[in-house]
Amino acid sequence: MKKGWIILAVVAGLVVLTGLSAVGIYNRLVSTNEAINAGWAQVENVLQRRFDLIPNLVNTVKGYAKQEKDVLTEVTRLRSQWGEAKTPQARLDAAQGLEGALGRLMVVVEKYPELKSNQNFLALQDELAGTENRIAVERMRYNETVQSYNTLVQRFPTAVVARLTGFAKRDSYFKANAVAAEAPQVSF
Repeated sequence: MKKGWIILAVVAGLVVLTGLSAVGIYNRLVSTNEAINAGWAQVENVLQRRFDLIPNLVNTVKGYAKQEKDVLTEVTRLRSQWGEAKTPQARLDAAQGLEGALGRLMVVVEKYPELKSNQNFLALQDELAGTENRIAVERMRYNETVQSYNTLVQRFPTAVVARLTGFAKRDSYFKANAVAAEAPQVSF
């Protein structure tokens, strides 16, 4: 009789340990599955950042370049007009226009000791590279999480719990599409 109770206690202990282990495995599957969902949300987050950021940066650079380009173009145009002017009045008109344009150029130069188109283009290039790096990092993290999950659901004893609870291997690695093989075009 005493031997029966011991066997029953050992079996009950094994059942409890197996149950606790199954609960732990199930919870790990749930956590890893949610990590995949969070990882994909982060990929979408950085893609949205690119979507929001890049057009604004391009327009900002266009604004700086336009302001500087317009002033320099006007100075060049008015200088040419003065050189081509045949009458004193034409030369006076060209000189007054040139003085006004040079005044605007001096304001730009005072505000921006260097004409900053170059710096803005470099900043845009840095932001583009930084954004693309963020996207690459988040895609890598997502793929690593999917790999970890897929390994988990295929390993024993987790595979048994996964099948019983409806967890299956996910075929949702991030893969670049065919368009990604071509470099993106940025035009001003």
